[in-house]
Amino acid sequence: MSGPDWDEDDPFAEQRESVDGPMRRLLGEFGRPYWSAVAVGIVASVFARVLDLLPALLLGAAIDTIFAEATGRDALASQIPFTIVPEGWIPATELDQFLLIVALIALSFAIGAIFHWLRNWGFNAFAQDVQHDVRTATYDRMQRLDMGFFADKQTGEMMSVLSNDVNQLERFLNDGLNSAFRMVVMVVGIAALLVWLNPQLALVAMAPVPLIAAFTYLFVKRIQPKYAAVRSSVGTVNSRLENNLGGIQVIKSSNTERFESGRVEDVSRNYFETNWGAIRIRIRFFPALQLLSGIGFVLTFLVGGYWVFAGTAPGPFTGALSVGAFVTFILYTQQLVWPMAQFGQIINMYQRANASAERIFGLMDETGRIDDDDAVDPLVVEGGRVEYDGVSFAYDDGETVLEDVSLAVDGGETLALVGPTGAGKSTVLKLLLRLYDVDEGAIRIDGQDVREVSLRSLRESMGYVGQESYLFYGTVEENVTYGTFDASHEEVIEAAKAAEAHEFIESLPEGYDTMVGERGVKLSGGQRQRLCIARAILADPEILILDEATSDVDTETEMLIQRSLDRLTEGRTTFAIAHRLSTIKDADTIVVLEGGRIVERGSHGELIANDGLYAHLWGVQAGEIDELPREFIERAQRRVARTEVGDD
Repeated sequence: MSGPDWDEDDPFAEQRESVDGPMRRLLGEFGRPYWSAVAVGIVASVFARVLDLLPALLLGAAIDTIFAEATGRDALASQIPFTIVPEGWIPATELDQFLLIVALIALSFAIGAIFHWLRNWGFNAFAQDVQHDVRTATYDRMQRLDMGFFADKQTGEMMSVLSNDVNQLERFLNDGLNSAFRMVVMVVGIAALLVWLNPQLALVAMAPVPLIAAFTYLFVKRIQPKYAAVRSSVGTVNSRLENNLGGIQVIKSSNTERFESGRVEDVSRNYFETNWGAIRIRIRFFPALQLLSGIGFVLTFLVGGYWVFAGTAPGPFTGALSVGAFVTFILYTQQLVWPMAQFGQIINMYQRANASAERIFGLMDETGRIDDDDAVDPLVVEGGRVEYDGVSFAYDDGETVLEDVSLAVDGGETLALVGPTGAGKSTVLKLLLRLYDVDEGAIRIDGQDVREVSLRSLRESMGYVGQESYLFYGTVEENVTYGTFDASHEEVIEAAKAAEAHEFIESLPEGYDTMVGERGVKLSGGQRQRLCIARAILADPEILILDEATSDVDTETEMLIQRSLDRLTEGRTTFAIAHRLSTIKDADTIVVLEGGRIVERGSHGELIANDGLYAHLWGVQAGEIDELPREFIERAQRRVARTEVGDD
């Protein structure tokens, strides 16, 4: 199923290649609990379609009974199956026979409507339940993957899987399966009735079926890779739109609307061309399929009409053909054309769903570097001592970020990490949270290797305030209680006061019930950061991680927050990163990183006295750049030149 049509650009190509039988797996893993609903749909579909066939049969009987020269009783008896109207029930007069047929037709429509409702209920219930389970299971698996997976994927691509691909499955499970069973029942039922009415003329009506089967096989072979490429291009479009809408403020302030419109046009054009390639195949296939199906109708009308008109069988055929039987044949052949033409639509939906299922199961089968084992013991924090023992780490690109890092901080103490951009400071803390796992060495908390305890217990023991003060769409209080959902309103207020956030919250239109907007866009950077600090305070963790926790606040607010953080860090193990060295100069230990290695450690006073990298960084922030050694400035320029964003 792989090929140049999609492997080059599809971000999930590697995952898709390993998926075997995606639709079979979908029905087995996710459809099995809901087979009772789909069984109702299947049974109801059979009865509904059988009843749909009855009016044409009764119409043929009425024609021969009332309008033909044949005797009414004999003609009616020859046209109506004995299982529907027992011989003893056939009325004597033509009017009574006509009224009976009208009543039977009306009854077939009434009962058929009930079965159609049951059919729709069964297939819709089945499709909606499976769609819900697939979406939630895919999301659950996705959010459990380590950060290395997300570093390689764009948000729009993953949204495409969770939204478009899952919805594509729902369309097939509802409309596709529904139409498939309708087609099977109609084709089998009509074929059986045609053979029962006149086996010779039935051969004429069914002549195009082998051609339709061969033509459909060719369609499937050509359309399959096209739909895979379409699913990939949808993810690319979503990624571009999501990225641009998230950065709309930057776009406007940079006056780059025209540039971004061009980029959106490029990805949209790629989707257009990819989708149009599939459409060209599809729009040629369906009319051709309908033409082949129509051949059966034309041949049946030609041969059957001549048969009735001439009164004798044409060519090799034998026997008689009544007007009623001919009309019934024509009606059934016409009904046969649509299901056979619809076969292409079903195949079309199946191929789309198959491509989507491959992407979904490729994602669900993704394995990360970190897999949580529920059977392992939980972390037990007693003293709160954290130790890094010879830790080395590289991201997936292979470039080493940390090399032989060893440090320790006792419970209740504060350790600060400083260094130039790209030194690896944030990576040190990501390893402690097990957002990634170390390549060499070990990280221990009170002697317990973080890789040998459950992820849930590890992260429950930590409070994290990062550089990005991320808020979810919701109220202020909902954002503060995120992760501590059972906190009372009074506890929320106390945490907000500790984070110097209570006053500005009270000034909002609805106080703690104010909606902050997506990502907190209705608040300033400093306000968002204080809410994130309040969130960490409310969690009351044993270990606190502050990664540039005051980077978005002004000097005055920073002073207030720092006072709160001093209270918060008292008695708990704390890691802190700050480019403004004034905020960490009182830390028990300051570790200086450069190029992924520890180059200095000690207290603020000791490091200033050493006149090393820390002292030079302190001098830069104090405005003493002209007094720094020339080699320090040149080394800093080289670091900036080779540093990539995100490697800090």
